[in-house]
Amino acid sequence: MIYITFLNIAIFQGIVLGFIILKSPLFNSTSNKYLASAIFTLSILLLNLVFEIGEAYNSFPFLRFIDDVEWAFLLPAFIFFFIVNKVDHSIKEKKILLLLFFPFLYSAILNIIYDLDVVAGFYKIPDSGIAIIDTLSQIELFLAFTFIPSLLLYSFSFIKYSEDIHEKRWLLILWSIVSTLLFLWVAVLFIAIFFQYDVSFTMKLLALFGTFLIHWTTYVGIFKYKLAVDKDGIHNFLNKDLAVSYSNVEIDAIHIKEENKESITPDNLYFQKLEFLCKDQHIYTDSTLSREKIAEELGISAGYVSQIVNTITGDNFANYINQYRIEAVKEMISNSEYENYNLLTMGLESGFTSKTTFYKAFKKATGQTPNEYRNSKK
Repeated sequence: MIYITFLNIAIFQGIVLGFIILKSPLFNSTSNKYLASAIFTLSILLLNLVFEIGEAYNSFPFLRFIDDVEWAFLLPAFIFFFIVNKVDHSIKEKKILLLLFFPFLYSAILNIIYDLDVVAGFYKIPDSGIAIIDTLSQIELFLAFTFIPSLLLYSFSFIKYSEDIHEKRWLLILWSIVSTLLFLWVAVLFIAIFFQYDVSFTMKLLALFGTFLIHWTTYVGIFKYKLAVDKDGIHNFLNKDLAVSYSNVEIDAIHIKEENKESITPDNLYFQKLEFLCKDQHIYTDSTLSREKIAEELGISAGYVSQIVNTITGDNFANYINQYRIEAVKEMISNSEYENYNLLTMGLESGFTSKTTFYKAFKKATGQTPNEYRNSKK
C-alpha cells in the first residue's frame, strides 16, 4: 500500500534526522536535543498509525501499551523547551517547567493501569475502578483540548527574544507549522468526539503530510540556519580576528628605494602591496580572485604578477593565494570558538570555490584532510 510506504519513509526520515541532530557535533546544543526529541515523538505517532492500519494490535496486543499513551502531549512541551533554549531565555532554568511533562505522564500512568487489565490481564479492575478511570479519561481529554493549544501560544511569546534574524525567521516557520498541525489535530479530535463523525481519513492525511512537512522544514531550517550562522561567524573571523595590519600608513607611503621598485626581491613594492592586500584586506576570500584582478589592483600586467610570485615565493599564483586560504582555515580550526563550525563553510568563506578544490589544496599543503587536521588538534 502506497500510503503505508509513505508513512514508513516518514518514520525512517524522522529517526535518521533525530540521530543526526543528537550525534553530530555541528548541532550539539541543549535546544537541538529537544528538537530531536520532538522529531522522535512525531515518528512514534506515525509508527502507531502504521500499527493500526496494518492491524498489528491484533497479532501483538502488547503494542497497545505504546498506542494508548497520548504522545501528542510531548510535542508542544519539546517545542517549548527548544524555543526557550534557542533564544537563551532565563525561564529555561526554572525547575517548575518540568510540570509541562505532567499531562504525558498522567496519560501514560492512566492508560498503562488500564491496559494491564484489558491487554495484559495482570489483574481485574472492579466496576467502581472502571468508573474512576472513565472520569480520569475525561480529564485527559480536557488536557488535550486546553494544554496543547495553551502551551503552543505561550511558546510563541518567547520567539521575540531572539536577537538573530535568521534564527527568528526559522523559529517562526517551525512554530507555525507545528502549531497549525496540532491545532488541526485538536479540532478534528473535538469533532470526532462531540459530533461522532468519522475523521480517520482526515487524521491520516494530517499525520502523513504534516509529518513530512515538519521533517522537511526541520532539515532545511537547521542546516541552512547553521550554515548562515557559520558564515556570519567566519566572516567576522576573517575580517577581524585575522586582520594583521601590514603598515600603519598608506601603501604608497612605504619607504622603498626607487631602484628596488622593479627588482624582483622580497622588498619589491608590488609584492609588498600584494602581501598587504592578502594579510590586511583578505583579498583571498574572493572566490573569483585571479591574476588579472590582482594585476589591475597593482597596476601591472598579469604576467608580471606571476613572475613576481614565482620568483619570490618559488610557487605559482594559485598556490600562493590558496596558502592564505588554508592558513585562515587552520586558524579557525585551532580556535576553540569555532570547533563546531562546518569545515566546508570555512573553506568556501575563505575563498575556495568548491569542496573538491578546498580538500585537495588543504591535503596538498598539510598532508591531511580538514577533518583529519581538526581531529589532530583536539
